[in-house]
Amino acid sequence: MRGLSPEFITSSGIFSHKRIDNGTRLLVESMELPEEGKLLDLGCGYGAIGVTAALLNPRLEVTMTDVNSRAVALAEENAARNGAKNVITLQGNLYEPVEATIFDIIITNPPISAGMARIVKPMITGAPTHLNIGGSLQLVVQSNKGGRTVAALIEEAFGEVEALAKGSGYRVLKGVKKD
Repeated sequence: MRGLSPEFITSSGIFSHKRIDNGTRLLVESMELPEEGKLLDLGCGYGAIGVTAALLNPRLEVTMTDVNSRAVALAEENAARNGAKNVITLQGNLYEPVEATIFDIIITNPPISAGMARIVKPMITGAPTHLNIGGSLQLVVQSNKGGRTVAALIEEAFGEVEALAKGSGYRVLKGVKKD
């Protein structure tokens, strides 16, 4: 991905454990990373997005969080395995483990199947509180499985939504915090 060949240890019970799914791949290929600053990989799973971002830009401070303790352990192991020294991993629900931290970018492949109202909406509506002005939320969604709803939530939270990429039935969407 993006000229890198990271290796990941995965486990059954963790999203996309057999291979990197098409949505995550599209997100990684199209994510817009700042030169430096703080990045949050929210709901990191085994760490494919956060580890790749850390390897692409070693000046980023990457925080990877997940509610699943096994996912957090795998993400930590994958960061070490790939030499991503600019990564920390934390366990907790949504923004709880990073409550007092402000980021320049939040990236996620949200778990639509876990529930739009219970998980995905709070991921999106909570993002502006955890972003610097000019910071962005970037996420991937299947076009036919919640795509319009997610786009509307981003537009509501940020004032506008931008499509960064489309492919294989997925869209990468972006919202930028204005003030």
